[in-house]
Amino acid sequence: MKVRNLVTALVVSLCASSAAAQQFQISHSAAVGNPKDTASLKFAELVKERTDGRITVDVGTSSQFGDDAESITNIRLGTIAFSANAQGATSGAVPEIGLLGLPFLFQSLEQAETVMDGPVGDKIAAAAEKQGILVLAWWNNGIRETSNSSKPILAPGDLAGLKIRTPPDPMTIDIFEALGASPTPMAFSELYIALQQKVVDGQENPLINIYSSKLYEVQPYISRTNHKFESTPFLASKIVFDSLSPEDQDIIRKAAVEAGELNRKMVREQSEELYAKLKEAGVTFNDVDPAPFISATQPVYEKWRAQYPELVDELVAAARQAAAQ
Repeated sequence: MKVRNLVTALVVSLCASSAAAQQFQISHSAAVGNPKDTASLKFAELVKERTDGRITVDVGTSSQFGDDAESITNIRLGTIAFSANAQGATSGAVPEIGLLGLPFLFQSLEQAETVMDGPVGDKIAAAAEKQGILVLAWWNNGIRETSNSSKPILAPGDLAGLKIRTPPDPMTIDIFEALGASPTPMAFSELYIALQQKVVDGQENPLINIYSSKLYEVQPYISRTNHKFESTPFLASKIVFDSLSPEDQDIIRKAAVEAGELNRKMVREQSEELYAKLKEAGVTFNDVDPAPFISATQPVYEKWRAQYPELVDELVAAARQAAAQ
């Protein structure tokens, strides 16, 4: 009788332990070694360590668990728990996030971080929550540059007629239409082959993405247009998050912020380091006079201000205040 009771207790204990253990997925589109990937692995490590293994997180590098747009759908459905997503893809569900990419809004990563960590960032996160998406932290993807296969881009007129791959992001499409290019939305996972086969002439991305995904192999010209900032919103499914205990929710939020600090540090450090590495790899860089680019993209502000007048004005004011600090 005692043996039977002992076996029963052991089975109950094992079942309870198994039921308590949870395994989730985190998706992103970046290559191995990209700050987005390294920080995602750090997040998984922190969550496992601080929950004593009750929660584990598998990291799907290079769109293994779906591209950014698919991941947004899965986040809202609760079929994937986390995503270090893209600003452009997220704006498909939460247009307000796209406002962080208003042309030439930020002159530095630090300025952008200050704004994202303030009231405007909180307001955008509140808009995301209404769509079933929680912004647990604002990570960085960097300031975006323009590359192409044929010539330096010195003025907006040099973009005329060029097919430039953009994310499926209305803001970036608007910017390149205003500059006279032919924007061609496409998933990041398809970009290298599209450039290699000259389906598109060029693309725009932070140097970190250009380097880690080896886009420079098929794009010998990089123009330092610095045309927009790109956040990496670190997202959680509201369905999944609400199913967790308050203790685990707190652990996950803090892990997202801490991993984000690593992401931001890597982005800041690598942004200038990669300039030298890419030059060594044979890339021809050129700086641009921003004035004609800024002038050409003013209609983008007018368009988005008509739709989100208060938020655009708050964002511009916050950016100016951060720049003055």
